[in-house]
Amino acid sequence: MTNAQLILDTAIAASRAGGAILRRYFEEGVTMRNKSGDGGKSYDLVSDADEESEQVIASIIREAFPDHELLGEESLQGDVDSKNLWIIDPLDGTNNFAHRIEHFAVSIGYYENGEAKAGAIYNPIHDDLYTTVHGQGAFRNGERVCVSSTDQLGQAMIGCGFYYDRGSMMQATLAAIEECFSHHIHGIRRFGTASLDLCMVGCGKLEGFFEYNLSPWDFAAGSLFVTEAGGQITDARAGKLPMSSTSVVASNSHLHSALTEITQRHHP
Repeated sequence: MTNAQLILDTAIAASRAGGAILRRYFEEGVTMRNKSGDGGKSYDLVSDADEESEQVIASIIREAFPDHELLGEESLQGDVDSKNLWIIDPLDGTNNFAHRIEHFAVSIGYYENGEAKAGAIYNPIHDDLYTTVHGQGAFRNGERVCVSSTDQLGQAMIGCGFYYDRGSMMQATLAAIEECFSHHIHGIRRFGTASLDLCMVGCGKLEGFFEYNLSPWDFAAGSLFVTEAGGQITDARAGKLPMSSTSVVASNSHLHSALTEITQRHHP
């Protein structure tokens, strides 16, 4: 990998810079708007905070690596097939942000030849920084973390997410949740920020997480965090994650087969 420490340092600096912008807007206030204009869905939101965060993140990465491609949620259209690719979510958890819920993050993943190599996920309100480098483990605020050892669904806490679709995909998610409860899991949690949900799997707080539609910037950094913490991540049919919108299941490895059996059965 290109200088691993420089990659990680750049991801950390960019995530903190983007996070500082989010924190400022969060404290001072910002006007949210529909991503696709007046005719858009009222719950698919964007703001100046997202866009300004993405701009400063991009400028920091480009200064360090001017020949790398950047793919971002708002305006960065990097080539997913490029050798060196940064995948950026400048504000993961937009609806939480809009409702002043202090659970959102900047997520930055670095890929080489289509493989995740490093990542940083940062919650600026709680100053929580999650970092990972391929082959070097997963860390929260500098302390190494690992997935839980739970090997029974009946002892698990499962996280989930809902895509903006309010039809068949929502019904599929609810059906999968219902089947999870039939296994007497401890509970379901829906926090609304996929990157942080994946970090919670890596930190052993959740035994599993699933969502039927996520974009690459939602899981680019979190997927590596999960695997470097000893977990497993696939699509909902237990296949390899593509570099495109996909379903996602993450687990502590012990429960992956059991969880993907459920998510596959209800896949929309």
